Amino acid sequence: MKEKIHPNYQKALVTCACGESFESGSIKKQLRVEICSKCHPFFTGKQKFVDAGGRVDRFKKKYGLVDK
Repeated sequence: MKEKIHPNYQKALVTCACGESFESGSIKKQLRVEICSKCHPFFTGKQKFVDAGGRVDRFKKKYGLVDK
């Protein structure tokens, strides 16, 4: 590896929107994520609705589509 061209890799504190936090490695000191293994539906087995409401309606309105 060439010297003096790589970023400083350090321990980072990762914080999830659910409140869970853990340590990982990154070039940043702190990371904030929306979903982690404690609250992801694949790992918990429960369905969680992510804030995506209105996407279809906005798409239809943008392109002038109507439901039949």
